[in-house]
Amino acid sequence: MIVCKFGGTSVANAEAIARAVDIVTARRDRRPVVVVSALGGVTNDLLDVAQRAASGNLLLAVTIVESLRARHLETVASLLDGSSERDEIEAEVSAGLDELAHLAEAFNTLGFVTPRSLDAVAAIGELLSSRIVAAAFRHRGIDAAWVDARDVTITDEHFTRAVPDVPRIAAAARDHLRPLAMRGVVPVVGGFVGATPSGVTTTLGRGGSDFSASLLGAALEADAIEIWTDVDGMLTADPRIIPSARLIDRIRFDEAAELAAFGAKVLHPSTIAPAVQRGIPVYVFNSRRPAGTGTMITFDAPRHPVRAIAGKRNTTLVKLRSARMLLAHGFLRSVFEVFDRHRTSIDVVTTSEVSVSVTLDDATHLEAIVADLSAFGDVSIEQQRGLVAIVGAGLADGAKTMAQALAAIDPISVHMASLSATGINFTLVVDDAQVVPAMQRLHETFFPEAA
Repeated sequence: MIVCKFGGTSVANAEAIARAVDIVTARRDRRPVVVVSALGGVTNDLLDVAQRAASGNLLLAVTIVESLRARHLETVASLLDGSSERDEIEAEVSAGLDELAHLAEAFNTLGFVTPRSLDAVAAIGELLSSRIVAAAFRHRGIDAAWVDARDVTITDEHFTRAVPDVPRIAAAARDHLRPLAMRGVVPVVGGFVGATPSGVTTTLGRGGSDFSASLLGAALEADAIEIWTDVDGMLTADPRIIPSARLIDRIRFDEAAELAAFGAKVLHPSTIAPAVQRGIPVYVFNSRRPAGTGTMITFDAPRHPVRAIAGKRNTTLVKLRSARMLLAHGFLRSVFEVFDRHRTSIDVVTTSEVSVSVTLDDATHLEAIVADLSAFGDVSIEQQRGLVAIVGAGLADGAKTMAQALAAIDPISVHMASLSATGINFTLVVDDAQVVPAMQRLHETFFPEAA
């Protein structure tokens, strides 16, 4: 059994969905379970409807709803021309978008949107796309069944970023998905969407369709999880920055997770965890070029000193200097509690006997964080910084690679350097404007044949 997940660009329109049907049809002997995102860009439009309506612009919100209706109905008409199901699917699409219009009216009256309501809105995209894709399979003569994601992906009540209930998901997958797949039926389920045990709609957060696929793959003890997207696989760098970046044929789970966390958009970082726990290989393929080899993410990929180069821009560097740190017990815990209190994640950390420096992606609560940290010592802020990361399982096997990295970017100033605890990631903090040049120099150094 395998899980095939198709992202928004891979189900963006009738042509893309037809390609997805072809891809799954070629895998029918492996008993595929299909997970789909909303049609490309739809989730953004859905959230826009909610925000526009709540801010008093109901007319624009309704205009977006009708645009979504037209797009979905056009997709159905193209895919299901001549199908006996066409009228039924069109009615289901219209009913879903009628519900959206009613919610918009309610938001307009209230003047605000609750997280619970926002999940009800955001879920509509996957609920509609999964019904359409299931019908497209049947129209092509493939026995397929739509499965409501809310019956399978059980979560807590942390709306907009719900935490999955893994044991309940495993039981639900055995009840709702496995029997269908074992009979040769293709189950089609929306990603990203779940529900509380009492049936209230939730979502796993943006990028959660990958997470859904991995959760279901783990629950079903699948042989593989396939992520179908619009790129050939994981590359040695972002091709928008390094056009010569090359495909990575096999990569280790921990390397892939690091790259995802440092901005590689191919995978949602949480995708990796359920697969790692079960030892299930994850493949990344291009739905526009299904004959490609893609990237295999697994435990036993070869160790390389450098597997890829990643970068992040618009980073803030926070430095705290305090003589009180010297030999003090619990000092760092108190410092990190400040960031936790303001719900701000830390990327990179370095410490000395009397100082600690951290980088932040999100500076929304920076003023309040600085105010709280000032109670511990002198705080300085450096904005317009960026991160460049060299990722490789064999990175720390010797100092040579790190020395090469520093030499490669000279004379670019390095404000902070950090080797991860596992020795898989060497991160350099540079000026924001130097992120791209640094990545280019590093890629030329470690992947000269790709230059």
